[in-house]
Amino acid sequence: MLKAGNLRHSVTLQRKQQTQNPQTGAMVTTWATVATVPAAVEPLSAREFIAAQAVQSDVSVRITVRYRPDITAAMRLLHDGKVYNITGVLADKDSGREYLTLPCSELPHDAI
Repeated sequence: MLKAGNLRHSVTLQRKQQTQNPQTGAMVTTWATVATVPAAVEPLSAREFIAAQAVQSDVSVRITVRYRPDITAAMRLLHDGKVYNITGVLADKDSGREYLTLPCSELPHDAI
């Protein structure tokens, strides 16, 4: 069971959207805010980080949020001035509808 006290951080969930520049006609990628939700943000331990590298070389943090059916790996999260790509969406092992664990990788500032 996920306790509310564990969700002591606030993260902003964003979805990529394509808009067309009215002057040039070029498609421009922007990020739209979907929601700001309570979350648990945990850096991976050295052991977890080494194990994660076998599957995903840049997983650096695990973010847990209450279940939302609209969260996908195509989204990103903002927390404490950092941008995280969601590398997976894992439902809880009991009901699959209580919380989601999101392994994430931090984007370098020059890639934002």
